[in-house]
Amino acid sequence: MSQGDSMADSTNGASFSSLFTSYQVLCHTPIVDRDELICEMVRALGPALGQGQLDQVVKLAIEREDEMPSVLAPGIALPHARIRGLQRLVVAVSTSQKGVRFSDDVGGVVKLIILVLTPHDSPAAYLQAVSSLAGILQVPGTADKVADLDSGEKVWHFFDRGGLILPDYVCAGDIMRRQFVSVHSDDTCEAAIDLFVRHQLADLPVVDTDGRLAGLVTADALLKVCLPDYILWMQDLSPIINFEPFAELLRNEGKTWLADIMSDDYVTVSEDSPAIEVAKGMCKRGVRQVLVLRGEELVGVIAIEDFITKVLRE
Repeated sequence: MSQGDSMADSTNGASFSSLFTSYQVLCHTPIVDRDELICEMVRALGPALGQGQLDQVVKLAIEREDEMPSVLAPGIALPHARIRGLQRLVVAVSTSQKGVRFSDDVGGVVKLIILVLTPHDSPAAYLQAVSSLAGILQVPGTADKVADLDSGEKVWHFFDRGGLILPDYVCAGDIMRRQFVSVHSDDTCEAAIDLFVRHQLADLPVVDTDGRLAGLVTADALLKVCLPDYILWMQDLSPIINFEPFAELLRNEGKTWLADIMSDDYVTVSEDSPAIEVAKGMCKRGVRQVLVLRGEELVGVIAIEDFITKVLRE
C-alpha cells in the first residue's frame, strides 16, 4: 500500500497506516515536554482538523492526558481525545531518542507517541485503533526499534509492513480488565472476606487451579451465611442484636469452603464477543459485572464502570 492511498474515510477493516502519512510523523523530535509535543503533533494534523480548531484540540488532548496517562506499554504512549465536528479518525506519530515523560510512574518516559483523535460521537474508534496496535504493544523493544528509525517514511513503513488492521468491531477483550482479583475454589470464606475488605469489592470470581471459571462469590452470599432464612423472618431481633450470627461465621471462616457458598448465577461472554453483548448481558440480567472467558479460562472482568469509561469517554 502506498501513502497516497491513506487517509481513507472509513476505518473499519482499514490498515492503521492508512490513518496518517509520513507528513504526520515527527521523527527524532527534540521536544522533551509532554504538552509541547502534543501541541506540535496536533499542528501536524492541521489540514484534517481546521486551523481554527487546533487550540481547542490541544487543550482537550492535554486535559485527557492529565486525567488518565496513556502509557499503554513500555516506552509507548497513546494520547487521545474525542473531537466534536471531526469526521474521521486521524493519527499523528512522534519518536524521541531522549524520551518524553508522559507520567510520573516508573516507566513513564516514552519514545514512541501515537496521538489518536476520534469523532466525538464514535465510541468504537479509539478502541479499534488500540486493538489494531495490540500486537506491537506487546512486543518488547518496539519503542526503541521505532525510535531508532531516522525518517518519517521509515516510521510509516514500519506500521504499514506490520499489517495492522482496525477490527470491524470492538470486542470484549478490548475493554476488559486483564488484572483482576479472584479466589480459588479450594479457598475458605476467610480468604474471600479479606479480599472483599482489601479491594472494596462486591463480587469475586472463583477459579480452579487451571484458571477455569468455577463460580462467583458475592458479598450477599456471605451475609446469607450469617443470616439464614429463619432470621430474616424474625420480628424480634433482640436475641441477636450484637451480631451473634456474624460471630459464628468468624469462628468458622477458616473452615467454610467457598465451594459451598459460591453461585453459578453470573454472566459470561467470550473474549472475541462483540462488546455490545456486554451491555446486553448487563441490562438483561441486571448485573454490574461480566466475566470474560477464553474457552473455560477466566481472562478478564468488565465492570459497568469499565464499560461506561471505555465506550463513552475513551
